[in-house]
Amino acid sequence: MTTSRTTSPTLIRHVAVFDGTRLHPAQDVLIDGPTIAALGPRLDAPDRATVLDGTGRTLLPGLIDSHTHTTETSQLRQALLFGITTELDMGGAPETARRMRAAADARDDLADVRVATTGATAPGGHPCQLVDIGMLEPFPTVAGADDADAFVAARAAEGADHLKIFIEDGTAIGKPMPLMSTQTVTALVRAAHERGLRTVAHTLTRTAALQAIDCGIDGLAHSPADGPSDQALIEAAAEKGVFVMPTLTALTGMTHTPAEYALADDPRLRPYADPQWLADLDKIRTTEPGQRVGPIGVDPRHAADAALRMFRLGVPLLAGTDGTGGTGHPTTHGISYHGELALLVAAGLTPTQALTAATAAPATAFGLTDRGRVAPGLRADLLLVDGDPTRDITALRDITALWRRGTPVDRSAPRAAQPEE
Repeated sequence: MTTSRTTSPTLIRHVAVFDGTRLHPAQDVLIDGPTIAALGPRLDAPDRATVLDGTGRTLLPGLIDSHTHTTETSQLRQALLFGITTELDMGGAPETARRMRAAADARDDLADVRVATTGATAPGGHPCQLVDIGMLEPFPTVAGADDADAFVAARAAEGADHLKIFIEDGTAIGKPMPLMSTQTVTALVRAAHERGLRTVAHTLTRTAALQAIDCGIDGLAHSPADGPSDQALIEAAAEKGVFVMPTLTALTGMTHTPAEYALADDPRLRPYADPQWLADLDKIRTTEPGQRVGPIGVDPRHAADAALRMFRLGVPLLAGTDGTGGTGHPTTHGISYHGELALLVAAGLTPTQALTAATAAPATAFGLTDRGRVAPGLRADLLLVDGDPTRDITALRDITALWRRGTPVDRSAPRAAQPEE
């Protein structure tokens, strides 16, 4: 299925515009084809234009989930229903990644996606344990620094948009496992940068985060969560210019009080949730975290504290969920993102800062120069909500209109009517 992109112009009048960093009151915005044609007060309406009244509403860039694992087009559909117009996939089978990108390129009823394909890890390192239990197919690993260039070249040939590097000794998940050396990680980062790929490190612990930063990583896929971060780690992140994805909702999902419990009960969100996910969530409510996800040595409060302290020193925060949609863990595509934004605000960000973490910051971090902001010439990936989310972040849940590449998204369409391919 290919979604038609031929649409008449749309003019939104007298709408507050959050442009990715700040709010502009009482603007007119013209959408023409796949792009934003004009922005300003009292624009003229073109012939045959659809005119919408934006009074009392806010127009924002489409949201960007900076950390997902995407295996089905239905997940991209779920993401889009909740205002996410781009997902940044952080690792998976290359065949699946290419299929997801091709579907997103062809269809405007799905969120767009950028992919990492196969992540770099030591032989037997994380997530090789998922191969042992049948959750993943076998994948290549990196034995040492001499293997780094060939490994990255193969990922580039697979179509990777960025490189995921696993720095995980297993202590945070109760399963010690092999770890790549500093020399190997440094060689991977260098090889990726030579090919124009940004690098993101899976790190849950303070030791792993510091190793990644020292090796020149571009970003951390998680905020360190195994204990209170000392000031040296916080300052190292700021000095080296990394970005951080706190993934607080994923970490909270390992506790007795996942963010998703409240999200599923929000009448602005629940009608668009995957019915199977809602059913699985009811089962999770009655299961102890240790039974669901095994022994966990991380605490979302430590991650939130570290992320906020890094942010105050200038480290960009990127909103991301680590959404997978798997059983046993509640974090999923779409709905969980609204929990991540609420958790960022609860940690100490203002709603405006959280919205930047959801739009302009990830676009800048990953070089997506055509999105993440509201400006003439950029993609018309746009979200219209009732109220002012720069004052109340939950106003972002009250979506009244949504565009993907200028095509209006039908949020009323039942999930069953969305074909998989």
